[in-house]
Amino acid sequence: MSKKHLCNRYDKETLLKQVLSDPRERRVLSFYRYVFIENPKEFRDSLYESLFDLGTLGRIYLANEGINAQISIPVNEYDRLRYLIDSIPELSGIYFNDAVEDKKESFLKLAVKVKTKVVADGLDDSTFNASDVGTHLSPLEFHDALDEPGVIIVDMRNNYESEVGHFENAILPDVGTFREELPMVEEILKEEKDKKILLYCTGGIRCEKASAYLKHKGFEKVHQLRGGIISYAKTIEEQGLKSKFKGKNFVFDDRLGEKITEDILTVCYQCGNPSDRHTNCANLGCHVLFVQCEPCREKMQNCCSEECKSIVQLTDEEQRSLRKSGKHHLYPTHHLTRKLVGK
Repeated sequence: MSKKHLCNRYDKETLLKQVLSDPRERRVLSFYRYVFIENPKEFRDSLYESLFDLGTLGRIYLANEGINAQISIPVNEYDRLRYLIDSIPELSGIYFNDAVEDKKESFLKLAVKVKTKVVADGLDDSTFNASDVGTHLSPLEFHDALDEPGVIIVDMRNNYESEVGHFENAILPDVGTFREELPMVEEILKEEKDKKILLYCTGGIRCEKASAYLKHKGFEKVHQLRGGIISYAKTIEEQGLKSKFKGKNFVFDDRLGEKITEDILTVCYQCGNPSDRHTNCANLGCHVLFVQCEPCREKMQNCCSEECKSIVQLTDEEQRSLRKSGKHHLYPTHHLTRKLVGK
């Protein structure tokens, strides 16, 4: 087997040129499944080669516990992708969650990585039944359930995701990782174990584990949105209904978000004007994710601070030397404050 089919060998600039020069339209989609994979390394190599041959780009995590994938595929290869995935026993019939927006350069390369877990949840799965998940609700069932009296809605995403978009009246845990969120949600809901709980996340995978965890902890009526925000947004648009999710759905690719409604729920961290534009600081030694409006982007050159702005003026060699020395950590690049306009 040729090594070129097992990893990427090109730099970002070359990859971007390749993607943009390809005349084919691409479709962005995601899929996941908790399923036992006996040998993730062998599974990875075989899957990589097959997907590479279809022109697939994206990021896939594999572990003994299953698969978590966010990819893009040439539209003309979509049916072949479906056939390929269905031909793999562990993945047959897996639900494809098509994105709300298709952006050609959402992904620039194919990366299939073997991990300990497909989602870093910090849980010891041997202590509870991870397959005993909550009740799945279709997007329309979830839409109706949001209006039921006494229902509790919980956003199972990180704070930087929920700040730019969330369901009305949802609990938004102020944490930066899923690992931190599970115990916080358990604490927030400790007196609500008999209430109907609605969980949601981007595509559904985090809710699978979260719902099983909460049921193990004694919560009786745990429900989750099948297909996550992505599926909800597409269904609501198709049905011509008013979305109860407001703002932008954060996604983990170069788009950093899909606009669901025109509502802007947060502000630029630097000037305080309404904005839902996420960016990573251009100083690679910082690379902090934050909300920055277009005028501040131009003024600050995509940097989070004047200190980082001064660093990006240096030559590439000087910047690499600074990162290697560790001195870039002296700059106060993480002082930015998250600012929600409202829920």
